[in-house]
Amino acid sequence: MIAPAITLTLHESRRVYRPGEKLSGQYYIEAVEGTETVAVEISVLWHTEGKGDEDIAVHFFDRVSQDERAVLDFRQPRVFSTVLPNSPLSYEGVLIKIRWCVRLRVFLSRGKQIVEERSFQLGEVPPARAVLP
Repeated sequence: MIAPAITLTLHESRRVYRPGEKLSGQYYIEAVEGTETVAVEISVLWHTEGKGDEDIAVHFFDRVSQDERAVLDFRQPRVFSTVLPNSPLSYEGVLIKIRWCVRLRVFLSRGKQIVEERSFQLGEVPPARAVLP
């Protein structure tokens, strides 16, 4: 089996988005037989990094599964779109960071998965600085 080639792009070629703006893009999968792809999940989510437990929350989610009656062709571009929320804003703190991304998960036959992500920033909060003694 050839490893699938995943293309995940955002329609805007920028990295910073404001709350309430529309985030949209498209994805497609090449070099894979139609029956090898069991399902595809696209999500827009945020997660924390740093000290303490990691938090994660999904803002947008869509799952497309193969149907026994008709095989879906994931080589054809599929579009996604969502309006971004007011919070939480992206944040580069000393102890914690809040990161936003678009995540595409491809579920293949035999239980294999492939994940592709595109990071973006929600809002423009200046990074925190450590306070020196």
